[in-house]
Amino acid sequence: MRLDKYLANMHIGSRSEVKELIRKGLVSVNGNTVRDPGFSLSGSENVTAKGQAVEYREHFYYMLNKPAGVVTATEDKRDQTVLDLFPEEIRRGLIPAGRLDKDTVGLLLITDDGDLVHRLLSPAHHVDKRYLLHTDIAMDKTDIEAFRAGLTLQDGTELKEALLEISEADPCKAVITIREGKYHQIKRMLASRGKQVIYLKRLSIGPLALDPQLKEGEYRELTEAEISSLLN
Repeated sequence: MRLDKYLANMHIGSRSEVKELIRKGLVSVNGNTVRDPGFSLSGSENVTAKGQAVEYREHFYYMLNKPAGVVTATEDKRDQTVLDLFPEEIRRGLIPAGRLDKDTVGLLLITDDGDLVHRLLSPAHHVDKRYLLHTDIAMDKTDIEAFRAGLTLQDGTELKEALLEISEADPCKAVITIREGKYHQIKRMLASRGKQVIYLKRLSIGPLALDPQLKEGEYRELTEAEISSLLN
């Protein structure tokens, strides 16, 4: 692999940026400064850029706290996308694992690991997804029972069991856990009960929980423990 491509793939910078680093003598291979962007790597070399070791990584995993008004897509001609929240040099190959509606906020996994994305989204794996929601009308035990039994929407869509935990302090607030990800599912579920969702925030996907330190629009890389929990 070319040295400039290797560095770009490892998110050191854009292709043009890493070429400039190389030409300035800020990149070394096995302790020797290399100024040729086309220098060929076999994969076993020790590479440093600006004095920092650059280790090969097969995949990248990011936790994003998605803000409202941003669409879950890799590109869009009209709206800002979740990938627009990332610097251009690290967007290469990244995709969102699933989707959140434009006005929904919260946890979104962004990665280039297509196998993991498929596993998280596959109905066969029944990955739990937890959301905080607010409604315009108070929820009650009949809603809990209806969701536990599994709803059939007016259009015939059959939904699996869902767990609704209503706040004792405010019955217009609840946490809901679902194992599917159908179009506008939670909003449609509450609408079938005569209630409108006015706020929706995803809290977790399987074992991965939203970092409370992340503000809306912010992201960070997953820890090794978080990656392991998703892959195992």
